Amino acid sequence: MEISAKYSPAQTEDKWYQYWLDKGYFRSVPDNREPYTIVIPPPNVTGVLHMGHMLNNTIQDVLVRRARMLGKNACWVPGTDHASIATEAKVVAKLRAEGIEKSSISREQFLEHAWEWKEKHGGIILEQLKKLGASCDWDRTKFTMDSDLSEAVINTFVHFFNKGLIYRGIRMVNWDPEGQTAVSDEEVIHKDTPSKLYYLNYHLSNNGVASEEYITIATTRPETIMADTAVCINPNDSRYAHLKGKKVLIPLINKEIPIIEDDYVAMDFGTGCLKITPAHDINDYQIGIRHNLAVIDILDNFARLNEKAIILVGEDRFVAREKIVRMLKESNHLVKEESYNSQIGYSERTNAVIEPRLSLQWFMKMDQAAESALRYITEDKIKLIPDKYRNTYRHWMENVKDWCISRQLWWGQQIPAWYSPSGEVFVAPNKELALEKARLSNPQITSDQLKQDEDVLDTWFSSWLWPISVFDASKPGFPEREPNSELAYYYPTNDLVTAPEILFFWVARMIMAGHEFCSDLPFKNVYLTGTVRDKLGRKMSKSLGNSPDPIKLMEEYGADGVRVGMLLCSSAGNDILFDESQVEQGRNFSNKIWNAYRLVKGWEIDHNAPQPQGSERAVEWFSSLLSQNIELINDHFDKFRLSDALMTLYKLFWDDFCAWYLEIIKPSFGGKIDFTTYNSTITFFDKLLRLLHPFMPFITEELWQNLEKRESGESVMISQMPRCYSYSKEIIEEFEIARSVIVNIRNIRQSKGISPKEQLTLFVKGELCKNMYVIVEKCANVTKIDDMNVKESNSTGASFMVGTSEFFVPLTGMVDKAEEIKKVLAELNHLQNFLKSVNAKLNNEKFVSNAPKQVLDMERKKQSDANTKIEKLTFLLKELE
Repeated sequence: MEISAKYSPAQTEDKWYQYWLDKGYFRSVPDNREPYTIVIPPPNVTGVLHMGHMLNNTIQDVLVRRARMLGKNACWVPGTDHASIATEAKVVAKLRAEGIEKSSISREQFLEHAWEWKEKHGGIILEQLKKLGASCDWDRTKFTMDSDLSEAVINTFVHFFNKGLIYRGIRMVNWDPEGQTAVSDEEVIHKDTPSKLYYLNYHLSNNGVASEEYITIATTRPETIMADTAVCINPNDSRYAHLKGKKVLIPLINKEIPIIEDDYVAMDFGTGCLKITPAHDINDYQIGIRHNLAVIDILDNFARLNEKAIILVGEDRFVAREKIVRMLKESNHLVKEESYNSQIGYSERTNAVIEPRLSLQWFMKMDQAAESALRYITEDKIKLIPDKYRNTYRHWMENVKDWCISRQLWWGQQIPAWYSPSGEVFVAPNKELALEKARLSNPQITSDQLKQDEDVLDTWFSSWLWPISVFDASKPGFPEREPNSELAYYYPTNDLVTAPEILFFWVARMIMAGHEFCSDLPFKNVYLTGTVRDKLGRKMSKSLGNSPDPIKLMEEYGADGVRVGMLLCSSAGNDILFDESQVEQGRNFSNKIWNAYRLVKGWEIDHNAPQPQGSERAVEWFSSLLSQNIELINDHFDKFRLSDALMTLYKLFWDDFCAWYLEIIKPSFGGKIDFTTYNSTITFFDKLLRLLHPFMPFITEELWQNLEKRESGESVMISQMPRCYSYSKEIIEEFEIARSVIVNIRNIRQSKGISPKEQLTLFVKGELCKNMYVIVEKCANVTKIDDMNVKESNSTGASFMVGTSEFFVPLTGMVDKAEEIKKVLAELNHLQNFLKSVNAKLNNEKFVSNAPKQVLDMERKKQSDANTKIEKLTFLLKELE
């Protein structure tokens, strides 16, 4: 079939993706094959495709397409996460734009708007993944708030509550004043932020009256002084020993508070005196518990000063800070200000500055679950790739805190807890069962008297079930009943591809859930991708404007080009410095494959012509080289070195197949190719396309379909991945020597200005297999190869060495003899200096006695090779002179 002169992704990608969908090639149902299962890290339903998604999902697609071609029952489950905080913020913003405040409508009305928004915008990212070529089983698409998945989440809460692992209590949490909810430690992004240290004078109290004596305290948050309940000094700090047991007055409000001692205070930071504000700092809170201090919360849900602040009531915390500083200055309490950079916590979702706050929340005990989750990693039952994250994981698991699982939102799974008028709490999967429980203690209680908890569960409390619930939640009774047949077949999944930043609060928790509900690990390997950054090393973000639009990139460079460009520069766990030239390289590779195909298919075939000896040698060589590379590629995949696997293929196709194999076998201008060589070439091309398919699905399908006549329903994506057969290392090594000889002869032509059409003679002393003579003769335009012994002694020409073998090209009348002598002298000088450094090592007794045997052997080989080359160059110099 005739194909266009130029590759056009736009004419290829949609056509073949629809073909794959129509044929059901992405679908998976349990059968007798070995399963290969991946569950997608569900992107937020609010999201659109960004470069991190591109990398993550390209890697997943490569793994699942390869598994499919290895004969496995490949199942890639797609879906989205309901993303409580982010989605609620989007809906609130939409309503506000319509003149509606969330507080003015009911929960039911709000959820109607939220579902409407989800149906309109929630599938965008999955449709974009199709443009990338993602071969997900779209019939299995899940959403974390699907009714069956939500039921599983509710039942999980009840399960852990009944085990005594979930409780309700007042604890210090990370409060997002903009999102109006608590967030977990892992959802707080700490940024180095320019700030100030304010030095304040607290006067000692003399029966409630300020004395002349004072102590100076450094604080970054002067707006919280009204919530101070003590001033703390280190018991070992001699500077303040005289203050023990005394009291001070809080500036501006003149409230008396005690001076206490605690070794938490760093004597070398600030002034060595610390104001203690238990309601607004986690460390102060812990000190307050140890010293039985009062807790005074002066901020409301929106981080505005409340009535307990006494002054500036109703002001935003940051506005209040500016005003308090002015007031302190006017009252002579402010000593000085110092610029200071500190780590400030920001909400991952809203970017609001987090406020530490005491709050009544639901928590889950994590210590037992963390122990089991840690064992799976330490015992190598689950492998982290790269392994460097094991220590980070261990640190998290060994220092785990109870999980705050409640969120003050409406979008999400509502906590299944009901309260009676007397304040009793009844946890049950639904109101009817809660009422049954309530009537055991109060038979007269009615359904209307039970009020459900307003909060929803943390989004991660649903997504930690993801590898289980996508297969098993559809059947009622999860997690107490026996697993269904789908879970039994597909679980545990094989590989998880995700980002290191969610190693703890998603990956670890999935391991915990898998252990709890399936008594097994949820996946066998966790491939942790790096962060895609711009070429200046900055993380890509909308605010910086440094993130390209992946859809536009694919439109310009093709999906295959973008996939290759991303993967060539990525390795597990290492950040990627993205430059558009990388995807340009991917597009150029697509064009190279396309042009190679057009070259081969453009040759006329002579069915009666014998196979030339050079073509026969080339077929033997490339056949062995292909098997050797398949073996190497398989090893790279086994070790999750996907970038290395692709680079191996890239070089094999571009350098070995195109630049050498096709060059050797191509017929002379106007000539025809013999059928035997052509048939072998088509076979090689077929195998190369199949090897490339996981990385470049679209162009490989287009060319594979055109390579030869295909039956209806055939596809490269369901063909068999080429296998590694026995191969000859000897042939590969012989060809490498011949290739080096050819390159050297071409370099001689270029450096001497000799036309490629000018025929040359080659003399050889050493190793050049006679089977390779025909290759050298064709590719270097050499008419005769002879032994160095028959060379005329007064011949002028150019010499070179490959390994320890010596080669000479007579160039009588073509070269400058003096220039050649100059080059030989330069090479001799280089080798003699090199040999001097090697001899210095081998003459060093300390080096010889301590170096490993293989290092010594290598140095001695260097010494031997250098001596051989010097000897031959010395002989050549004498001949030239």
